[in-house]
Amino acid sequence: MVLLLSLGGFFEFYELFSTAYVLPGMIRSGILEPTPASVFAFNGAAAYVAATFAGLFIGTFSFGFVADKLGRRSVFTYSLLWYSACSILVASQDSAIWLDFWRLMTGIGLGVELVAIDAYLSELVPAHMRGKAFALNQVITYLAVPAVALISRVLVPLEPFGHEGWRWVLAIGAVGSVVVWFLRLGLPESPRWLASAGRLEEADRVVKDLEARVVRQTGRALAAPVPVSTSVDDKRGSFREIWSARYAPRTAMLLIFHVFQTIGIYGFSQWVPLFLTRQGVNLDDSLAYGAVISCVTPLGPLLALAFADKIERKWQIAIAAIVSCIAGLQFAGAREPAAIVACGVFVNLSATIISLNFHAYQAELFPTRVRALAVGFVYSISRVTGIMSSFLIAFVLGRYGAPAALTLIASSMGIVALTIGLLGPKTRGRSLEEINH
Repeated sequence: MVLLLSLGGFFEFYELFSTAYVLPGMIRSGILEPTPASVFAFNGAAAYVAATFAGLFIGTFSFGFVADKLGRRSVFTYSLLWYSACSILVASQDSAIWLDFWRLMTGIGLGVELVAIDAYLSELVPAHMRGKAFALNQVITYLAVPAVALISRVLVPLEPFGHEGWRWVLAIGAVGSVVVWFLRLGLPESPRWLASAGRLEEADRVVKDLEARVVRQTGRALAAPVPVSTSVDDKRGSFREIWSARYAPRTAMLLIFHVFQTIGIYGFSQWVPLFLTRQGVNLDDSLAYGAVISCVTPLGPLLALAFADKIERKWQIAIAAIVSCIAGLQFAGAREPAAIVACGVFVNLSATIISLNFHAYQAELFPTRVRALAVGFVYSISRVTGIMSSFLIAFVLGRYGAPAALTLIASSMGIVALTIGLLGPKTRGRSLEEINH
């Protein structure tokens, strides 16, 4: 089940991280400009990045609650088809304004999907392996980053069959996600969500099926169920609840975290090739360096499999943010290929460890009845920051150069470490019911 969910996440990340690698091709084709006269111009690279985050914001903020109303399975299944269709339309555009519009539509589908998967995965796996499940999920999904980087390295400089390479890069991701949609039809609905919706018989059937599968696979009887001290979570959730005395500190902490993690993680990953070209590296080499750096992306969550459930998630996030801050500052001054790649690798590994942990962490901090709504809301602030940070980084890059932009990114990671380290509650080894009651 984790594999099937992760295959869907693979193509989400393919779409999300394609931005950094298709932008140089879009700029070379004349549709976009790296730093136009007005930083808010539709034909600017920042506008394309901002359109992605605007769509993600709409998807997470406006539609995140839908997974609490209609269920995890159906929401992420149909949002997959949505963003696949929109991505094909992005690949067919020759106008900057329509390119940005369809990228916005793609982002909406991605935003809904990301929220649903976080809620779904946290509810399907037991407490003692929740960290490993998210780590495995991120290993698979982050394989999309080197995949899109390498495909872009081959296709972006070319025009296969008379069509620019960046168009093929986007089309490949869209077609692949449709295949995954059929694979995921066999996934069950979240039994926790079914119980919270009052559908206890369906929830019981799902759990009994899971138990029977484990017995068949292991050949051993299951241990006796551990009773929980709370009743079935069948209350109806609301937006007001995430601002109640119990959950308001968690909500506020995650909002601050998401403002700065977006600048730190996406500010680096989305702009690496352009940072390098502004420092005198040619297009082909910048794409090659970006591809090498991205190839280590799955190693972060792969390494995390060894400690994902042994160290508190809050400390994993804080330590990784500090490492990213230091490596980002070193990247700003790097000029030799080995130094560029080494610093980029450390930033990348740290970012992936932060990502896998916050996806698990934010889903743990709220009850089932408002889990998707809460995750969608706190996650949506990162989309607003993504929109603003794309223009902010473009401004700093154009006015002060790549080192200043990278210093801004590194400083944001320092704030991430302080916020989570000082304010984040502990969750390791505790069931979702224990954390939230």
